[in-house]
Amino acid sequence: MKQDARIFVAGRFGMVGSAIDRRLRALGYANIVGPPSSELDLQDQHAVADFFRGERPEYVFLAAARVGGIHANNTYPADFIYNNLQIQMNVIHSCWKNGVRKLLFLGSSCIYPKHAPQPIREEHLLTGLLEPTNEPYAVAKIAGIKMCEAYNRQHGTNFISVMPTNLYGPNDSYDPMNSHVLPALIRRFHEAKVAAAPEVVVWGTGEPRREFMYVDDLADACVYLMQTYDGPGIVNIGTGQEVRIADLAALVREVVGYKGVLRFDPTKPDGTPRKLLDCSFLHAMGWRHQTELREGIARAYEDFQRTGGRSHSGDRIALPRVG
Repeated sequence: MKQDARIFVAGRFGMVGSAIDRRLRALGYANIVGPPSSELDLQDQHAVADFFRGERPEYVFLAAARVGGIHANNTYPADFIYNNLQIQMNVIHSCWKNGVRKLLFLGSSCIYPKHAPQPIREEHLLTGLLEPTNEPYAVAKIAGIKMCEAYNRQHGTNFISVMPTNLYGPNDSYDPMNSHVLPALIRRFHEAKVAAAPEVVVWGTGEPRREFMYVDDLADACVYLMQTYDGPGIVNIGTGQEVRIADLAALVREVVGYKGVLRFDPTKPDGTPRKLLDCSFLHAMGWRHQTELREGIARAYEDFQRTGGRSHSGDRIALPRVG
């Protein structure tokens, strides 16, 4: 990408999109467009088409999506599949119609089978059943991958897809009911510390293992791949390191400074038992993450304290509250 390239970051005011925006600007890219969701509804086909015709972006990072943790995925499965399919179809089709030079589509590690071999390689896609709790979201993301592949094959476009691991960092969602596990733990332990609560209860057994990446590292990888990768296959983006949820909770408790008891509730779902991405392809290209887990959690907690747990929702569609 040339320094004056016109770049559209879809979801520029959410966690992933804002991190990509920060990275682009740090590298000298200033011609970045992407209004907030209040000004451009990516689910509106006509609005998206009008935006692309007017702005004529050359490069697109598709970081906009409806996202949420296990509770949100279980509670709003129809919303997750319908809204994400809408966003993806509108943006990807408009990229082709308006001659976008290159699109980077952000998928999710949940696209892989629940019992995929570990660590998970890119070729494990569509080799087994998905985790039921987030299947609708995963199906939508798989559709986005296949849509990019289909446009490349039929129309000669240059649309690439990347699969990030679990993310956290500035602008994350700390909603107590709908957030992912790491930001949810930050909020729970912080509120328990402030209230001097005697214990914090965490869903599940604590035994599942997960991989976590600081969102600014993901942004760096996305820009790197936009600049260097034009291959046909999807690319995993992760750290290559995993942690038990029990150990993660203990680490968050330590960083936050909560002194009470940590208890797990085994009646609640664990989700996929293990989910570690094989990132050997990306590592062989010369890219590796920079932020280790403890350092990233400390930065995320600083962001939580600074913002009071409030975040933009530019790469998220607001979820209705339960009840």
